[in-house]
Amino acid sequence: MDKLAVVRSRMAELGLDGYIVPSEDPHLSEYPPEEFKLRKHISGFTGSAGTLVVLADEAGLWTDSRYFLQAADELRGSGIDLFKDGLPETPSYIDWISSKLSAGQVVGIDGSCFSVLSVESLSKVLSAKGIALKNDVKPLWNEGISPVRTPLYGLPESITGMSHAQKREMIFKHTQADSLLLCALDEVAWTLNLRGSDTPYNPVFVAYALVGREKTSLFVDEKAISPELRRRLRKEKIEVYSYETIEKSLRQLPGGAVLSVDPSKTNNRIFHAVACEILREDSPVTLLKACKNETELAGFRNAMVKDGVALANAFSEIYERVEADDMVTELAVAGILLRCRSQQEDFKCESFSTIAGYGDHGAVVHYSASEASNRSIGKDTLLLVDSGGNYLHGTTDITRTFCFGVPSDAQRTDYTAVLKGHIAIAMAQFPAGTQGAQLDALAKQSLWRIGADFGHGTGHGVGHFLCVHEGPQNIRKVGNGVALRPGMVLSDEPGVYREGRYGIRIENMVAVRFCMESEYGSFYGFETLTLFPYDRNLIKVDILTDEELRWLNEYHERVRKSLSPLIISEKTLNWLSKMTAVITR
Repeated sequence: MDKLAVVRSRMAELGLDGYIVPSEDPHLSEYPPEEFKLRKHISGFTGSAGTLVVLADEAGLWTDSRYFLQAADELRGSGIDLFKDGLPETPSYIDWISSKLSAGQVVGIDGSCFSVLSVESLSKVLSAKGIALKNDVKPLWNEGISPVRTPLYGLPESITGMSHAQKREMIFKHTQADSLLLCALDEVAWTLNLRGSDTPYNPVFVAYALVGREKTSLFVDEKAISPELRRRLRKEKIEVYSYETIEKSLRQLPGGAVLSVDPSKTNNRIFHAVACEILREDSPVTLLKACKNETELAGFRNAMVKDGVALANAFSEIYERVEADDMVTELAVAGILLRCRSQQEDFKCESFSTIAGYGDHGAVVHYSASEASNRSIGKDTLLLVDSGGNYLHGTTDITRTFCFGVPSDAQRTDYTAVLKGHIAIAMAQFPAGTQGAQLDALAKQSLWRIGADFGHGTGHGVGHFLCVHEGPQNIRKVGNGVALRPGMVLSDEPGVYREGRYGIRIENMVAVRFCMESEYGSFYGFETLTLFPYDRNLIKVDILTDEELRWLNEYHERVRKSLSPLIISEKTLNWLSKMTAVITR
């Protein structure tokens, strides 16, 4: 019996007419541990974002534009229809369910994998149609994957810039509550200056935290805490409890206490275990974590130099092998990058699975090469490579597009339009209070002029030795009400994707910095952090402005001066010098 049939059989046993499976775990993580990847196991769709809905006779999966092509391929023959989220003609999964079911029918979810806000929204829409929501349904598919928990380790103030006590003091300047519940794994890790490796690509660990004004309670697998670390935590007034006791502790909070809870970052089951008064508010940790201090920013710069050296070593090798017609595949590119990053001091892990897409694979925004799809790299089209690393001092994320042969005029036009948008963001200067959405058009104007566009965001926030995708800071078409502030780190990654032909994306990481003060107030701009050259073979210099060309040459000079002293290989040095030589008209 296939998985959908098993799920439908169990739905019938429980009296369910619909069943919703999100991507998230009880901590609403982007990259959940394997045991929580229920949506992936049932549907076969491996992308990081998506929602599966199973009805008695139909099933659908909703995902965003990054995964349209991938999802269409992975869902083929599954009996699950693809719904392209974000398109005007696509109904939300909630609206779709309410149009398919009738009054008196029942929809089931596991409330521990939905935020409070999600459950409230879902319940409101369904109840208006007379459809009941059962939010305590256990997973209807379980392959018996055992949880894997890893040892935790602490970070010194020389890396974090602040002690846990200082962060706790800062947190309570932004809330009137007596204590704060943290469910998001990156917020727990940042607040307590701890890291682990329970989830793929993110140096976090599965835990909850109750942060009080005087002490903090950490709910975690106690076997992951060494005696030495436990002693350190005790000195910092952090008490360790079993992960499973979080609900019991929430039920025992004194009735007169006030607990700060972020309903967008707290799962519905945990929320309803709280016995005391709840102050619903955005987590104060979110913005505090997003605005990096000077120590964290220095760490990012350190990580970028190491990453740049690793990338130079990797791509000088890849260029040499492709030129010699030595077989290099998409998977081999990913392997070379991992090997070269692993040779750098303080490298911990990749920050996400490398995307190496040759030809039309590059048009799949979050393409993931497999043994079946693995393609050899040649000289007849473009290679898009998006990769990143987690170093003890910071997280990196970079995309470059390459042509090892002679690019077509159309490819050069597309690439240069993307590059112009990329540079426009890098050079932007804007008044305090500006949101990322107000800058989004800068990245797209050169593409719009040639009748092109892209569907993904222009920039996402990046954590400090944490998650490669971090909010609330972003640059995208639709605003979220959050102004860009000094210390925020984001990506700058416009692109263009020609389905069936090739994809182009260029990405650096940037930090918001103070630029100037005038009678009109404070003005901010971006410091480009990433250090790696662009493919000069793809640049149409005649359509760059003098200012853009000057920025490009100054950037390449900085890349060369920053990386050269740390590169040992003469071949790599020669390659870097060639790639960063002055570009003239």
